[in-house]
Amino acid sequence: MNMQPVVLWTDALIFLLLAAVATLVWTIRRQEHLRAPWVEVRRRPMAMAAVLVLGAFVVVGLLDSLHYRERLPDSPADAPQYSVEVRSVFDALVSGLRERPEKTYSAPLAMQLYTKEFIERDGVTVRDYPRLKFGGAHLTEAHERLPDIARRSLVGLSQGASAGLLLFGLLAGWQARRTQVAIGSWLEDWAKGALDWPARTMVGMLLLLLILIGVVMQLASGYHVLGTDKVGQDVLYISLKSIRTGLVIGTLTTLVTLPLAIGLGIAAGYFRGWVDDLIQYVYTVLNSIPGVLLIAAAVLIVQLYIESNPGLFDTAAARADIRLLALCLIMGVTSWTGLARLLRGETLKLRTLDYVEAARAFGVSHGRILGRHIFPNLFHLVLIAIVLDFSGLVLAEAVLSYVGVGVDPAMHSWGNMINGARLELAREPVVWWQLGAAFVFMFALVLSANLFADGVRDAFDPRMGGRQ
Repeated sequence: MNMQPVVLWTDALIFLLLAAVATLVWTIRRQEHLRAPWVEVRRRPMAMAAVLVLGAFVVVGLLDSLHYRERLPDSPADAPQYSVEVRSVFDALVSGLRERPEKTYSAPLAMQLYTKEFIERDGVTVRDYPRLKFGGAHLTEAHERLPDIARRSLVGLSQGASAGLLLFGLLAGWQARRTQVAIGSWLEDWAKGALDWPARTMVGMLLLLLILIGVVMQLASGYHVLGTDKVGQDVLYISLKSIRTGLVIGTLTTLVTLPLAIGLGIAAGYFRGWVDDLIQYVYTVLNSIPGVLLIAAAVLIVQLYIESNPGLFDTAAARADIRLLALCLIMGVTSWTGLARLLRGETLKLRTLDYVEAARAFGVSHGRILGRHIFPNLFHLVLIAIVLDFSGLVLAEAVLSYVGVGVDPAMHSWGNMINGARLELAREPVVWWQLGAAFVFMFALVLSANLFADGVRDAFDPRMGGRQ
């Protein structure tokens, strides 16, 4: 084989989570009372536009979770040797970004380095901005750069628009056949917004995404679209690689948070007495300890364990991955208290309702009452909390990495990008694009998650009354 598959701990958990989500979707589609709120979510334009953006992030994250090691070219066929560098399918798809390093900083879409150096020109040593090895290397004169950027942008725009129109045509044909109407009638309903889902918003957002992708791909083939960092790496590549870290922090931490919050919160509200007192004592003490201190202590312990057992982690990716997993675990252990308090309060109200009291009077077991009457009425709160907390966890990773107790410094993340850019803001001229890229990507992910969370909250909250 020319490559050896590599399954990191977070890779396995990501695909396990993906399987769980697929199972949940299959279950929801089979039950009308579970499907109804999601039908309401599907009718909300902002929520569905956010789903498309989140879907783009998820696709990048999943492609970046398929890891492998390449076979060394000189290794024998009967005993193949593989590289210690772990790459992903996403790395292979964007190899043009990864394999074009420069010497140091360069501005977005630049042809020259950001700092002056002594260079030879016409036999004379002068101090000037050297040309980049890859960015704008196809041009001979500086005045050709702006027309070339404009030309590439127009080509990318036309390619993205063509792809969008093609997909729209396929969608129109499929929907017309599915609903058994003429394609002209479906297009007329689409233009009027008379469909039962926000088709105009979704088509418009998909078209914008495809145009953006087309323009970026065209520009990236000849330039560093977002510039390069201190060691010459492409900032666009680093920003895209950081998507997986943000998604892992936001999703895997939830896997740790939910069992603790649901189990302890419902138990405290339902059983009351000494069980309630003990659980309240636990999360009150936990809230009294600064979370950063607990996270820092856990990260240092994991780091010491990794250094003491180098044989267990044969690659740098494995070492960075186990630290990321430890960060998810400790963040989950320290962030379950808020949801537990909410579920405890709601459970205290639900346990006094007539049907719960009647079930207890008839001798129904506590487990059956909790599973049939309590938890189903709390599920919407759990779901809302998940989507609302996701953006908070993504931002928390940036803050923790900024203070030095986040993910491994060798791992790409928006927090590490911000941490690496903070000293460069004092330069003259300012190196702003690394911080700006991290901000834009993080803003897009968090805003999409919040818009989707608003749609889910309104659809699942009966007090909203179907507000659009």
